[in-house]
Amino acid sequence: MSAAEDGQLLDAWRSGDAAAGRELFRRHAPSVQRLFRSKLGPEREDLIQRTFLACLESRDRVRDGASFRTFLLKIARHKLYDHLDRMQGPAGRFDPLTSTAADLVAPSPSAVLAKQESHTHVLAAMQRIPIDLQLVLELHYWEELDTAAIAEVLEIPRGTVKTRLMRARERLRTELAASDPDSVGTDESLGVLARVLGAALGDAPPEAG
Repeated sequence: MSAAEDGQLLDAWRSGDAAAGRELFRRHAPSVQRLFRSKLGPEREDLIQRTFLACLESRDRVRDGASFRTFLLKIARHKLYDHLDRMQGPAGRFDPLTSTAADLVAPSPSAVLAKQESHTHVLAAMQRIPIDLQLVLELHYWEELDTAAIAEVLEIPRGTVKTRLMRARERLRTELAASDPDSVGTDESLGVLARVLGAALGDAPPEAG
């Protein structure tokens, strides 16, 4: 699928074409589901719907050559951070560079995934690293975004993406090794584990509203 096709579908949806909206949902719901499903409980379903609604209501256009998925995931990230910030309340403080999904609201891996031990092991480890580092891994391995696209989603410089990806790999490797020293060695084996988990989380996307 091309960025132009997605942009045309978005324009049609904003003009009242419900079928165009359903097609965008069909194409991109798995990506949004993965982003929320790895960090939240049942409330994720509402946030998935809110993310697509925000695309519909936004006056922003998808630029020529830009990716609708990048645009969508940036909106999803804002929805996630707003939700986590509200959950902390006035006495708390959500910081994506230090706060982890495990410290906040993430359901147990067994509640999110079918009982594949390797999947739950990797998800639990990812939930123990800071949200921003978890996101950069997910965008790299699950969505296969390049550095420029990840920088756009996270709204950080490209050089920072490379630094965070390196830190994220090391943190994830440390978390995995803490419970299973033989679970991962090279970056390649780490990537395989991450991609398999992403595929599992993207299965069976929710029904469009």
